[in-house]
Amino acid sequence: MLRWIVDWVASMSYWGVGLLMAIENVVLPLPSELIMPLSGYLSSRGRMTLWGAIAAGTIGSVLGALPLYYIARRVGKDRVTAWVDRHGKWVLVRGRDLERANARFAGNNFTAVAVSQIIPGIRGLVALPAGFARMNVFMFLLANFAGTIVWCGMLAIAGSVLGANFARVHKFLGPIGWAVLAIILVAAIAWGIRRRRKH
Repeated sequence: MLRWIVDWVASMSYWGVGLLMAIENVVLPLPSELIMPLSGYLSSRGRMTLWGAIAAGTIGSVLGALPLYYIARRVGKDRVTAWVDRHGKWVLVRGRDLERANARFAGNNFTAVAVSQIIPGIRGLVALPAGFARMNVFMFLLANFAGTIVWCGMLAIAGSVLGANFARVHKFLGPIGWAVLAIILVAAIAWGIRRRRKH
């Protein structure tokens, strides 16, 4: 799969990054942990700009979340959950993945969507509970953008720094690394919200 992703991005440049990141939201096995570090690596080789790669990945990912959002909004939680229980294995989604996304969404909708974009295994699914809750679509897109640009930027910069070893980004950080990063970012967002309320 890595060879295919490399060929796709190398031949289509920004369009390739955007399309792959959009497809990734449909929960197909196209990890952003490979797509964005690759785009960062190619930017270091002069094939595209770093900021252009981050923008393409962010826009593609945000727009790619809309189909799931609208399906969830129109079909409803019960029918989507039943479908996942019966057919989810074909798109690598399990019932407990959907439960985790629903649990993550509880509380502040905007913050939940934004923070979920930097949590592997959740980021592609949070559009479903947002749709179930009939979250305002513009707020959903804005929150999605806020979290996704952080995620894409972090991965692309890591790929640029690691160069030809871009595929090792995920191995370097690992699940624990992502969890720690998520905790740090959640704490920073909570601190910012608290400070704004005080002012």
